[in-house]
Amino acid sequence: MPIGEVELSEKSVVLAHGAGGTLMQELIARILKNISVHSAGSVGLSDLDDGATVSIGDREVVLTTDSYVVKPLFFPGGDIGKIAVCGTINDLAVMGARPIALTSSIIVEEGFSLAKLERIITSMDEIANEAEVPVITGDTKVMEKGALDNLVLNTSGIGVANELIRDSGLRVGDKIIVTGTIGDHGTSLLSYREGFSFETELESDAAPLWSMIKAALDVGGITAMKDPTRGGLASALNEMAKKSGVGILIKEEEIPLKDAVRAASEMLGIDPLEVANEGKAIIGVNPANANLILETIQKTKYGKEARIIGEVIGEHKGKVVLETGLGGKRYVETPLGEPIPRVC
Repeated sequence: MPIGEVELSEKSVVLAHGAGGTLMQELIARILKNISVHSAGSVGLSDLDDGATVSIGDREVVLTTDSYVVKPLFFPGGDIGKIAVCGTINDLAVMGARPIALTSSIIVEEGFSLAKLERIITSMDEIANEAEVPVITGDTKVMEKGALDNLVLNTSGIGVANELIRDSGLRVGDKIIVTGTIGDHGTSLLSYREGFSFETELESDAAPLWSMIKAALDVGGITAMKDPTRGGLASALNEMAKKSGVGILIKEEEIPLKDAVRAASEMLGIDPLEVANEGKAIIGVNPANANLILETIQKTKYGKEARIIGEVIGEHKGKVVLETGLGGKRYVETPLGEPIPRVC
């Protein structure tokens, strides 16, 4: 099947249902109809944010969970363990929550290499130590050979927010910051799978973002945040625009994109705006604070290539508008699904 082509069915789940686009949103909506949705805090399951909250006294405790089915398990710039820890930390961070602890659950296929398993665990430990977020509990299950594709990994996280940040808080006039080059993770995985090489080696951008986001939060003026994982920048911006009831105008020439990602995307026939990232955040900021927040982010380890890529507008509510390098404009639609399956 060509890259990006989706085979749809009304009666069964397809890969695109888990890929962060329109189909996944439709599947979640269908599932939620069959669940009694309760909220223990100000953000619950039905809000479909990066996590949910539990109110304990006057504090908002943020919880998040995610499962990882990456193929291959090891790739340039990381492995499934690194992505799992980074992804869970980042889901907490973009809600303004300081990550406190993580859990881990591993389901592994019989016959899987112990050396590879130890390598994955070591990777998880290294990132957790870097971010100063301990993995405090876990579970391991083994399935018979052939019943599983090597290994599935789940991580959950808990954090505390002094000021909760939602992905629905954008206001007209806000500036939109992306904290670095986009499309690195998904493009590098697909290039690696297909055996392509480029003059500049492509690597996953997987990284824990709490230190960078904390520095931005300390400046003040952040109105909304989201990490553009499955479905990439296109899906995340559309979700933020719809939830906030505003339009977003972004400028093509301001979007940071590596030459190798651009070349690989053209060769593979994919749109880098729709490709997963694992070490970037989209941040909506008050225009009065935008330049200071940008400078602050650029001084951090993972924010050196951050850019202001656009602004929030009153027109085109619920839509994302791209101003091209030639001065034209077009809508950036929510992708049907991630064009590259199993990248996270």
